[in-house]
Amino acid sequence: MLKKVALIVVVAIVAFLAYCATKPDTFRIERSITINAPAEKIFPYINNLHDFGSWSPYEKKDPAMKRSYAGPDSGKGAMYAWEGNDEIGQGQMEITNSTEPKNVTISLNFTKPFKANNTVEFNLQPKGESTDVTWSLAGRNEFMCKVMQTFFDMDKMCGKDFEEGLSSLKQLAEK
Repeated sequence: MLKKVALIVVVAIVAFLAYCATKPDTFRIERSITINAPAEKIFPYINNLHDFGSWSPYEKKDPAMKRSYAGPDSGKGAMYAWEGNDEIGQGQMEITNSTEPKNVTISLNFTKPFKANNTVEFNLQPKGESTDVTWSLAGRNEFMCKVMQTFFDMDKMCGKDFEEGLSSLKQLAEK
């Protein structure tokens, strides 16, 4: 009887892991907002990592977070590192491309709570006197991420934060 239960448990675990392996190898999370301001007014808030704290939802999750900066204040090569609580973790981001006032691409590297290397993009599309701003996060789905995604909807979790951040950016830029 004990052997049958153990066999059933092993088969269930193998089936679960096989199911996890079928998840996509990459992911992309994206949110957009229309801001009633020209791209030239919005762009500096994104392109200068020192200004992230004024609108980023992650800054509010750990006000005691340790921050450090390297490289130029803004544009390609600007770097920002953080070490925070369990919700924020630890990592670094670096602007790898900056095309004023249209796009900022950032290499986002987490070291805690787990290692991950992702790409963040901010795209600004002028629409008359307003600007459509899109914030996206993309990367590889390592196996442990695939397992986590069977329990957590990463799009909803991160998407909510992106929506909050874009809303804060909108409030700043429309002043």
